[in-house]
Amino acid sequence: MIGSFLTWGLAWGTVAHAADIDGQWARGDGNAKVTIAPCGSDICAVNTWIKPGTPKEKEGDKLVMSIKPDGEGVYSGSAFDPQRDLTYRITVTVKGDRMTTKGCIVAGLLCKGIDWTRID
Repeated sequence: MIGSFLTWGLAWGTVAHAADIDGQWARGDGNAKVTIAPCGSDICAVNTWIKPGTPKEKEGDKLVMSIKPDGEGVYSGSAFDPQRDLTYRITVTVKGDRMTTKGCIVAGLLCKGIDWTRID
């Protein structure tokens, strides 16, 4: 999944639910689709479709995000990729039916951003 979110490149509890993030999203390169929805006290992005031949990704891979609002349509925090046992810093920016995710590893030295479009 992090391949999706980083090659693509949310603690809710007391934080308002970010309905503008929830939904189904298609990655800008056309190689993946994800559903973003609450999962326990966090938000999860789950691969629902992966283009055949896309390496290191599969349907059902999950990214668990602990993010907080950090401005209008901007959320930041951490993301855990259980498939790879890695944690990333993440920033998610949502503007209408467009979303950009930026994930960073190695103390923020290696970052990648990915654009997404909301799908029905």
